[in-house]
Amino acid sequence: MAKVRKRTWQTKTGEHAAWVADYFSPGPDGKRQRHTRTFTTRREAVAWLAQTTVEIRQGVHCPAHRSPTVIEAGEQWIAQAEADGLERASVRQYAQQLRLHIRPFIGLHKLADLTPATVADFRNVLIGQGRSRVLAGMVVSSLGSILSEAMTRGQVARNVVREQARGDRRRARVEKRHKRQLQVGVDLPTKDELRAMLEHAGRLRPLLVTVIFTGLRSSELRGLTWDDVDLVDRRVLVVRRRADRWNVIGAPKSDAGKREVPLAPIVGSALREWKLACPRVPAGEPSPRARAPAREAARKIKGRGRRTRSNGGRSIG
Repeated sequence: MAKVRKRTWQTKTGEHAAWVADYFSPGPDGKRQRHTRTFTTRREAVAWLAQTTVEIRQGVHCPAHRSPTVIEAGEQWIAQAEADGLERASVRQYAQQLRLHIRPFIGLHKLADLTPATVADFRNVLIGQGRSRVLAGMVVSSLGSILSEAMTRGQVARNVVREQARGDRRRARVEKRHKRQLQVGVDLPTKDELRAMLEHAGRLRPLLVTVIFTGLRSSELRGLTWDDVDLVDRRVLVVRRRADRWNVIGAPKSDAGKREVPLAPIVGSALREWKLACPRVPAGEPSPRARAPAREAARKIKGRGRRTRSNGGRSIG
């Protein structure tokens, strides 16, 4: 039978008291096992035991001593992402967040010990330690994904990140107020800057023209072949695939990513000129020389994106 009892003890400094939640739950072998958890106040103990009783009735309760730590659950989350075939760049980003932002602060916490207040404090600590609000939000979101994965494994009964997000509407309104629109000249190049880029692009001009007038992502640019470009009849560019930063070919991230992009006359002219000048290779064989300009331009575009993002924006493409 679940109950809350008061525990008292004597030390040299006098009498001390705490409140103990005492309950039973099925163990791995199906037999009932006794568990206890200590709280400072009776109110905390009663509230926690009420929630735990519901979890036991639903068959989702995981006692604290069987609950993994945040870092252990995070490593399982990364392993599952790799097994599910997530993009290498995404898995790398998740692992970096786990190593640099989650492990140092709450890595040793048990999942069963996390509360919505813990999540709020964790976010505040990240910001206080110099992380931007955007990065702190991304890290907390990753923590929520870790908890979701742990729930599917029966390692935790609640996703306190989701609970905290639902209850913190004021912060969402404040962040929405601070969100600003992209500014030309700060987040995006001005027309004069674009003209200067094209004047000095040299062999990269066809690629930069395509970037400017189609808005394709760098990964989509790396995945383009001549079969994706219709320069005669429909004058469109078809996005069918993408290549990550390691040049691994894959499908676009979503169905909406598979699309047809109309080609402006300047793009058609630039691509026709490049088609006549580009190196020839047998069908089906990749050409490192042909991909080199694309990789070089993508790095430059990405580098500009890092500089503009430092001002709170993002780059084109």
